[in-house]
Amino acid sequence: MIQQQYIENRLSAHELLERIRPLGHAILLDSSQPTSVSGRFDIISAAPDRLIRFTQKGLSVVDGDQKPLDADTLLPFDYLDQCLAELGTIQPNDETPFCGGLIGIFGYDLGRALETLPEQAEADIDFPWLLVGRYLWAIVIDHQLGTCRLVSHPMTDPALLAEVTYLISATQLASTEAFQLVSPFNSNLSASDYRDALQRINDYIHAGDCYQINFAQRFKATYQGDPWHAYKALRQVAPTPFAAFMDMPEGAILSLSPERFLLSEADGRVETRPIKGTRPRGNTPERDKQLAQELSDSAKDRAENLMIVDLLRNDLSRSCKPGSIEVPALFSIEHYPNVHHMVSVVCGQLKESTSPLELLRDAFPGGSITGAPKIRAMEIIDELEPQRRSIYCGSIGYISCCGRMDTSITIRTLLCQNDSIYCWAGGGIVADSNIEEEYQETFNKVNNLINCLQGLSKAQP
Repeated sequence: MIQQQYIENRLSAHELLERIRPLGHAILLDSSQPTSVSGRFDIISAAPDRLIRFTQKGLSVVDGDQKPLDADTLLPFDYLDQCLAELGTIQPNDETPFCGGLIGIFGYDLGRALETLPEQAEADIDFPWLLVGRYLWAIVIDHQLGTCRLVSHPMTDPALLAEVTYLISATQLASTEAFQLVSPFNSNLSASDYRDALQRINDYIHAGDCYQINFAQRFKATYQGDPWHAYKALRQVAPTPFAAFMDMPEGAILSLSPERFLLSEADGRVETRPIKGTRPRGNTPERDKQLAQELSDSAKDRAENLMIVDLLRNDLSRSCKPGSIEVPALFSIEHYPNVHHMVSVVCGQLKESTSPLELLRDAFPGGSITGAPKIRAMEIIDELEPQRRSIYCGSIGYISCCGRMDTSITIRTLLCQNDSIYCWAGGGIVADSNIEEEYQETFNKVNNLINCLQGLSKAQP
């Protein structure tokens, strides 16, 4: 049985993260309540008893004291399955989403462990393809019920739980350096390079290689200070239901993602919510409504969205029962601080012999950020994007021993590493895409994030 201890001091998720952060490898899965359009739970944890890394060189594992452990396999999903199986299956008597299990990031380049892909793009960011911890405890905030609990698996070290309890009640917190940019963000593509790449994609589409390619540019700047301060500021301007902060030795990840990749409930129900179709917010209520309606009525965006819905129906069918795939919502419009998005919902029922990790493996990476058909789209992305995507368009989330999994698509996501900060923005390119509009859309998606960080820098003395 899991142990649950109610926390009555009503600290926010951000305040709780600040208290347990000294334990190391801290992580926050942030629903951005109460300002987000959806989301129910915040999950905060640190000090995993295992940390699993997978790179081009293979699998490596350390325990909670950072001592290397032998891995029985070099296949990352097989090892994750073993780690989860060791915890057994726990069925809570309530809706607790996380009872101990795996939390971390599955980078886009993990797709190279699943498919044979070319190696044309430069691999200039040294970050693991997969970085996942096995966390035996978590602070879970339930915004629907208004509760905050410290939830722990029976294998949790009692001394660690005592330390967590002490840190939660701490009144004196260590101060860290304010965040500021040292240089402006610059793209890895000039405007002319971007246009040339889109023309090449158009050639591939008309040659019959593909129907859609998700093409992205990367922005890079240098910074100093604590990325946590940057995350808190970004969260204010971009409250999204699948936000996350990861504080790892390899770097800090600041994710403001609006997109769910895969939800798998304990009863086997599966859901994915692909986003395809974007418009900026208007400067007046009338213009804002007009832009939202324009997106809703757009035949191009509906066609683009439908292509990805069909791709994801196919991906889910590999793991779900025949006949169980449904599309309960098609072409819905969701509203965020800087953009309107077109969102669809695809659902299914897992086969009895299939685990959530198998579902994740079989559908990875998400089709909404590759294009269709998926493998050919990934080949073209590797050819035309100058650098590999690293964490961008991968997935952040958890897989609990209670049978529940929830993961995001890591769009609107930044990586802070070695005094450099990276962010990406892309869009789906189809036969009738307008190059100038697609180029501008990439800026519409990240301008609020970049402007926020630039504002922090100007605010420093």
